Amino acid sequence: MNITTLALLALTPILVWRIYSRLKTQMARQRSIMSRHYTGVLVFGGLVLVPLAQVLARPMELAALAAGAALGVFWGVFGLRRTRYEDTQEGYYFTPPMRLGIVMAMVLIARILYIAFELYTLQGSGAEAPLFTESPLSMVCVGLTGAYFLAYSVGLLLWRGKLRKAIDQA
Repeated sequence: MNITTLALLALTPILVWRIYSRLKTQMARQRSIMSRHYTGVLVFGGLVLVPLAQVLARPMELAALAAGAALGVFWGVFGLRRTRYEDTQEGYYFTPPMRLGIVMAMVLIARILYIAFELYTLQGSGAEAPLFTESPLSMVCVGLTGAYFLAYSVGLLLWRGKLRKAIDQA
């Protein structure tokens, strides 16, 4: 092992800890801002649809993406049920289930870190690096994470829509 590999192995836990710390702050009580929810729908919808366009001709990866997305929607609905919603004088707030959100995000981050390490080890060998969408495991991770946060964003939009409808009827 050379010094670069050792440095990479030593810095990886620090990187994971920093990502975890950042995610932990994002999973606290948050103000509900409609533009953020719409952005979440667009970004996480794209996270699922872009790989979908690439795996349409490959049934194994397509099935993995679909299975991950189905599981992600299930966990997203579960997360919405465990979310604490608040309608205060200062505005609308929600508190997502912290552990579930962190786990969903870390699944994809862990897969990306694994692939980055794999690319690093292939660097000098002359072997061609596989595409991200060529791995069924990667597609499960993408589907799970993308669909979870997509379902969560849609659920928050529906919650705010219900509140708006109740205000209009009052």
